[in-house]
Amino acid sequence: MGEENSEEKEEISGDQGSSRKGCLMSGSNRKKSSEKSFLMQEKIKAGLTGQEIIRLVNRYIGGSGGYLGDFTSYRAYAEFYPEYCNLDIDINQYQGTIRTRFMTILENSPPDVQAKIVRGVLKRFPLDAPIKPGTRTKELYDEFSDIGARLEGASPVASPEPKITSAVVERAIADVEALIPTSGAVSGVDRIHTMLHGYLCEVCDRKNISYSQDDSMTRLFKILRQGHPAFQNFGMRSKEIERVLQSFANIMDALNPIRNNASVAHPNEELLEKDEAMLVINVARTLLNYLDAKIGKGN
Repeated sequence: MGEENSEEKEEISGDQGSSRKGCLMSGSNRKKSSEKSFLMQEKIKAGLTGQEIIRLVNRYIGGSGGYLGDFTSYRAYAEFYPEYCNLDIDINQYQGTIRTRFMTILENSPPDVQAKIVRGVLKRFPLDAPIKPGTRTKELYDEFSDIGARLEGASPVASPEPKITSAVVERAIADVEALIPTSGAVSGVDRIHTMLHGYLCEVCDRKNISYSQDDSMTRLFKILRQGHPAFQNFGMRSKEIERVLQSFANIMDALNPIRNNASVAHPNEELLEKDEAMLVINVARTLLNYLDAKIGKGN
């Protein structure tokens, strides 16, 4: 604890300058520059705006210099994400003070992760806290509560929480959630592929459906559709649903070369762009959510 507090004080001291005058001038300039940068950068579609991030940090949480709220150490700050947000975020992948790292993580996260962080902030920094900024009002709390709801609705595809799962599937899902805000969506493409492949294998294992360890996702999906009882009845418009599932089979077939040749699964020179990487991730999420709802009813 002593080393962490010392580290933070040293870092913040460096940010503020050696003299009080230098501290006030450089801190003010840096603050203006930081705020301008955030205001100029629009978030991921329907995500937090730069202005909302600044209001959350300055007016709701509070703090001065490199400090954020009443976080007294980097350890205390690191524990905020798993304890209050249910997120696995490694703050050591970022540089700067606690305040800077918090803003960077929030800025680069997709809306669903931003929603968890906003909700976590409202829990971690309540209105009845004994020490708080005067700007932390009920009106501001309600405003960010509404923003949290907006962000939850903005995320087009929820991260899966499958009933049928395995250690590999759980680890892959956790890796994707951690990688998107820290390293970008393209870093999650390989793991989302592992998630879906591992899920299909687990379903086959539980129903004693034979398959080869070398079978691709496309092959496993075909085996499941042919041999699993859950796929014997699609209700109304079954022909159209069959066509939709066949389209997903074609998508799976395309995911294999994308994962091998345009993700960080291998040292590829050309990688997917952010929007296309999120498309791949959301397609895999959609399919797994459907499969687990369809197959998991009896589990």
